[in-house]
Amino acid sequence: MSYNVKDISLAPEGKKKIEWVQRHMPVLEHIKKDFQLEKPFKGITIASCLHLEPKTINLGLTLLAGGAEVAMTGCNPLSTQDDATAAGALLGLNMYGWRGETNEEYYENINKVLDHEPDIIIDDGADMIFLVHRERRELMDKIVGACEETTTGIHRLKSMHRDKALEFPIMAVNDSYMKYLFDNRYGTGQSTFDSIMGSTNVLIAGKTIVVCGYGWCGRGVAMRAAGLGANVIVTEIDPIRALEARMDGYRVMKIREAVKEADMLITVTGNVDVVSGDDFKYMKNGCILANSGHFNVEINKQDLESMSKTTKMLKPDIEEFVMVDGRRIYLLADGRLVNLAGERGQGHPAEIMDMSFAMQALSAKYLLNNKLEIGVYKTPDQTDLSVAELKLKAMGIDIDHLSRKQADYLEDWEEGT
Repeated sequence: MSYNVKDISLAPEGKKKIEWVQRHMPVLEHIKKDFQLEKPFKGITIASCLHLEPKTINLGLTLLAGGAEVAMTGCNPLSTQDDATAAGALLGLNMYGWRGETNEEYYENINKVLDHEPDIIIDDGADMIFLVHRERRELMDKIVGACEETTTGIHRLKSMHRDKALEFPIMAVNDSYMKYLFDNRYGTGQSTFDSIMGSTNVLIAGKTIVVCGYGWCGRGVAMRAAGLGANVIVTEIDPIRALEARMDGYRVMKIREAVKEADMLITVTGNVDVVSGDDFKYMKNGCILANSGHFNVEINKQDLESMSKTTKMLKPDIEEFVMVDGRRIYLLADGRLVNLAGERGQGHPAEIMDMSFAMQALSAKYLLNNKLEIGVYKTPDQTDLSVAELKLKAMGIDIDHLSRKQADYLEDWEEGT
């Protein structure tokens, strides 16, 4: 075991947090017990590049219980919780990372994890996977494959595969039902507002909130904003999603028009320059900007700075930009993933990450047990069903099952009405 964390003396506090989330992650705890008996990862090294916080450490401990050597680093310089990494190090994980890393330190820590020569990679955003392809090619022959957690990462990896640049198989964990239906929607929706309200202490009810993007994350953010009493406007480039947003009860318009009404604007697209250039000229005084997409590229901070006469940090994660005409615009968490990089951000609730990390753990096992060709693969439907059944059982919920007659009826194409 080796580690490079901010302060190992923080471990006792981090251990308390890990124990708390474990009580709310029954599916992963069930898998952990199975792994302890089966040891599916005996002799295997698993490297991860994920948001380092208590729930993620619990995933690492689950893989460790399965016999793996586990090396972990963060996928965002501002999302690491230093007490959790300290605890993880003392619990047997190889931990590298701390909150507030420089860009250079961020990549140094990814390389330190890769120095463990992994067989499997678990990634969030695909930075570690890209680094292997670009700079650590000596590891290629040993790597069985990787699991990717995010919409952003999957888009990038599918593009790599299309261009014949991908050199090992990827499990697209984000594309599984048990990931995007719950993590992206309910997790992003709640955690985004947990962080924004914790940092700003502003009232959501009565405000006009613009949500840029109506994928599963955008649906969740819009739903939570409406539930808190906001007037929601959605911006989209996909006509089907735009129509869905309208029929879900939201106003839909172009960004240039939407920013004129926004008291708060939240980007959730995974794309670059969603808000940029002259968009900032039309914003109301006091508009709050936040991003819940993976990378800090959706709100063009350079453009905002170039149009400001002064900037000032009001709190560790609230930056004020005073425009030439005196309007004040506020950017949260440096435009990074607000639900984790924000001062009060804790990421998705434990009950949500219970399902997402269960999918990660089982997908890693699937990679090991099945020799896959190079490509990007959706997790097997049976894995989704297994995790759903475990979650329902943990919640004390029983559901009906088809009778033999009903099952036969659905399979018999000759059966009439």
